Amino acid sequence: MTTRKPLRLGAVLVLGLGLAGCAGMTENQRATATGAGIGALGGAALGSLSGNAGWGALIGAGVGGVSGYAISNSRQR
Repeated sequence: MTTRKPLRLGAVLVLGLGLAGCAGMTENQRATATGAGIGALGGAALGSLSGNAGWGALIGAGVGGVSGYAISNSRQR
């Protein structure tokens, strides 16, 4: 049980730094990052059903990032 405590602390620190880094983003960058995050979560969930959550998250992040950028770019026109 004590070995998981540093892992959780590290995850919280990485998440906090990641969110702080979003402060100066443009709308396209924010939409791309949001799409990638949502895609990664969905891909990991679907990938876990087939036994490979890592690949699912990677593919989902790619598809979500491209989709988020495309949608944001089309809204600005």
